[in-house]
Amino acid sequence: MLQKSHHLKREANLIGGEWVAAGSGKTIEVTNPANGEVIGTIPDAGVEETRRAIAIAHETFQTWRKTTADERARLLRKLHDAFMDNQDALAELMTLEQGKPLAEARAEIAQSAAQILWFSEEARRVYGDVIPSPWGDRRIMVTKEPVGVVGAITPWNFPSSMLSRKIGPALAAGCTVVVKPAVQTPYSALAWGVLAEEIGIPKGVINIVTGDAKAIGGELTGNPLVRKITFTGSTPVGKLLIKQSADTVKKLSMELGGNAPFLVFDDCDLDRAVTGAIAAKYRNAGQTCVCTNRFYVQSGIYDAFVEKFAQESRKLKVGSGFDQGVQQGPLIDDKALAKVEELVGDARDKGAKIVTGGKRHELGGTFYEPTVIADATQEMRFAKEEIFGPVAPVFRFDKEEDAIRLANDTEFGLACYFYTQDLGRAFRVSEGLKYGMVGINEGIITTEVAPFGGVKESGMGREGSKYGLDEYLDVKYVCIGGLGL
Repeated sequence: MLQKSHHLKREANLIGGEWVAAGSGKTIEVTNPANGEVIGTIPDAGVEETRRAIAIAHETFQTWRKTTADERARLLRKLHDAFMDNQDALAELMTLEQGKPLAEARAEIAQSAAQILWFSEEARRVYGDVIPSPWGDRRIMVTKEPVGVVGAITPWNFPSSMLSRKIGPALAAGCTVVVKPAVQTPYSALAWGVLAEEIGIPKGVINIVTGDAKAIGGELTGNPLVRKITFTGSTPVGKLLIKQSADTVKKLSMELGGNAPFLVFDDCDLDRAVTGAIAAKYRNAGQTCVCTNRFYVQSGIYDAFVEKFAQESRKLKVGSGFDQGVQQGPLIDDKALAKVEELVGDARDKGAKIVTGGKRHELGGTFYEPTVIADATQEMRFAKEEIFGPVAPVFRFDKEEDAIRLANDTEFGLACYFYTQDLGRAFRVSEGLKYGMVGINEGIITTEVAPFGGVKESGMGREGSKYGLDEYLDVKYVCIGGLGL
C-alpha cells in the first residue's frame, strides 16, 4: 500500500515549520482497522510540545494577522488546488488509517477542498459597518478582527474534512492554529502540514501536535495565549473542554454528539425514503455524528419500510476500503465493536426483532453486519445512546405529534431527517423539530455553503457557510470624536 501517498505520510509533529519528535522520544502505533496491522508511529507529545507550538503560533499571529485578505485568499486557493491534485493519494492515506471505502475517502477529500475554497472566497468578505451616530461630532465604526491563536481538536471519523472546517476559516480570518488530531487517524492531519509547506503558507501558521489527549487538550484550554477552542467529538469531552476554557474565557465552537431521528410518514415516497435511509445510516459504517440513530416510521407504512430497508441493507458490500465496490468498511476499533454488540444485545433482550444482520461479519476483526432491528422501543438503550455503528433500530408511531415528541426526546439536537410529500406537514414538522439541521426528503445534507452545527447538548457555534467565519472573528466598536464637525 501507500503507492500514491508515501510522500504525504509524516511520522513527526509540525511545530514552527519544523518536523520534530516528542521530547521524550515516545511514540504511538497507528493501525489499519481493516486488518489490525501497524502502519506506522507518531510522536506521543504532551504539554511541553503543545506549549511550544502555542508560543510559536502566537508569535506568528503578529505578522499573519497583518496579511491582506487577498493574500490569504490566494494561499487558500492554492491549498485547495493542492488537495485536488493529491486527491487519490490523500484518500489512500485516509482509507489506510481510518478504514472507510476509498470512494468515501475521495469524497471527503473533495469536501475538504470545497471548504478551503469557500473560505478563500469568504476571506475577502469580512465586512464591518458604519453606524449612524447619535452625536453630531462623532462617528461610529464596527470592524472585525481575527481572534488570535486557535486550538483545534478533531476526531477520527472524518480526519480531513473536520480539519478543513476549522483551519479554513481560521486562516481566512487571519488566525494561526495549533491542531490536535485523533491518534487513530493522525496521518490525514499531518498531510495538511506537508501541503501547507508545499504551497507556501508561512511557518508557524499551522502547527500539528499528536499524542496525549488529556495533556494536549489541557494545555490548549488552559494557556491564555490560545483565544479560541474549536472541537468536534463527544459531548462529555466537549463539556470538559468548556469547563477547562472557562478560566481564560475563550471563544468556543463545539460540534458534539448526536442522536439523529429519521421520520417516515405514510404519505412519503417509499423508494426515496429507503434510499435516503441507506445513505443516512451506513455512510462511514454509521460512524458519523449526523447519521441516523433512530428511525420512526408511521404505522401505515411501517412493515413495507422495514422490509425494503432490510432488503437494501443486505445488498451492501462489506470489506476493506481498498476492495472494489466496497460500501462499508470496518469499525474503528474493538471498543467501538463492543459498544455496538452491547446495544444490539440489549435490544434483543428487550424484545426487538433482528430483521437482518445483528452480529459480527464473517470477515472478522471489527467488521459488523449492516443491521436492521424492528419493534424498537424507547426502553432500549439506543433510544438515548449514540450507536456509532451500522445498526438501524426502527420504531413505530401513529400520529404526527407523536413523531415530533419522540424525535425531540433527547438531550441532543444536531441533525434530523424526515420524509413526506405533504407540504403543510413539511413546515409543521421542520418547525417542531429542535435540531440545528433538518433534511426533508434528503438523507445527506452537508455542504460547505450551509451552516453545520447543533443545539442543546450537541454543541454551540456553526461551521461552514458565512456563519462559520464569524466564529474566528472578534467584533470591535470604534467611536471617533473630536472631529470638529
